[in-house]
Amino acid sequence: MKKLFNSIAFVTLLFIGCNEKKPMVEDNTAPEEKVKTSYYSGEPLKVAVIGLTHTHVHWILGREDLGDIEIVAIVESNRDLAERYCEQHGLSVDLIYDSMQAMYASVKPEAVTAFNDIYGHLEVVEFFAPKGVPIMVEKPMAVNWEHAQKMTQLAKEHNVPLLTNYETSWYSSHHKAKKMAVGDSLFGPIQRMVFHHGHPGPIEIGCNEEFLEWLTDPVLNGAGALTDFGCYGANLATWFLNGEVPTGVTAITRNYKPDMYPKVDDDATIVIDYKDKQVIVQASWNWSHNRKDMELYGKTGYVICSNGQDLKILEKEEDGAYEQKAKALQQGFHDPFALLNQVVKHGHQLEPYDVSSLENNVLVMQILEAAKVSAETGKTISWDVFFKSE
Repeated sequence: MKKLFNSIAFVTLLFIGCNEKKPMVEDNTAPEEKVKTSYYSGEPLKVAVIGLTHTHVHWILGREDLGDIEIVAIVESNRDLAERYCEQHGLSVDLIYDSMQAMYASVKPEAVTAFNDIYGHLEVVEFFAPKGVPIMVEKPMAVNWEHAQKMTQLAKEHNVPLLTNYETSWYSSHHKAKKMAVGDSLFGPIQRMVFHHGHPGPIEIGCNEEFLEWLTDPVLNGAGALTDFGCYGANLATWFLNGEVPTGVTAITRNYKPDMYPKVDDDATIVIDYKDKQVIVQASWNWSHNRKDMELYGKTGYVICSNGQDLKILEKEEDGAYEQKAKALQQGFHDPFALLNQVVKHGHQLEPYDVSSLENNVLVMQILEAAKVSAETGKTISWDVFFKSE
């Protein structure tokens, strides 16, 4: 039941900003089962939260106290929003600053997490990287390829960790699937991956005004569903394929609800071609339900991750499929903030093309940039031609 509670709490926190009056998942766990002792005994990582308009910020504001991080400041120019969230999560309003400059004059965080609009990620890196402060941004890394290149240069120039966080990075089913497909190779080399990511729409699920203001803006978000959910599949595929570079990208975007989303796409299909495999990313604000599931096909079988824990596996067709539940991730490497602690406080080095890593997310931004151009032009983007000057 403890694992069940953690999963329920996690999903609830991610969506609470999109339905503050009625959480999407009810918590039926008995009070005595909610008690959890900290895994961590060292000094907590002192973190400043930059921006509150990305509602995934509830993940860190409402995170259980494990002793590994301490929120020492919140930067948000919208005072009403900041006070509302502080009251909701029992945080002191004394933590609130209206600018990064004002905050840094008073507080020297050991790391920062960015939960502002995606366009604003570059500004966060421009401010903190020269000061040597490690940075984690919420997905995707940047609003476009131009911003991504500037952020990468700053991070490398100042030798500062720059991580990108995705909800799907912490699905134990994905880690189990990678071990089966890449490590143990139970059904031959990967030949095809299909990702289904999205929900019925940000307005439909009740996202708050502050989130919608930039999420549905082509400048502040870079696109609509293509950016919002296309990044997940690109990130996971790059991780599974250990940084393999695509040969081409083809994308089709649609606007099925122009009355609700007049400025951005609400549906995107991205086909990422590789030398001997293909990845299909279906990112949409038009699903009948909230979903983040993945299908991975090898030569003789498949693994389907239905959610963060459940897998359906076929090794050989004659043996039939079977189901498994993935074990919880190791404590200390089980969520983005625990990982940030490990990187900053304990010198943990990310594996090449780790889901949170800079090199992975540089490729993600290239894939998304190629997808946007493909959708605009109606043509397949040849990777070597499009990025020949990079």
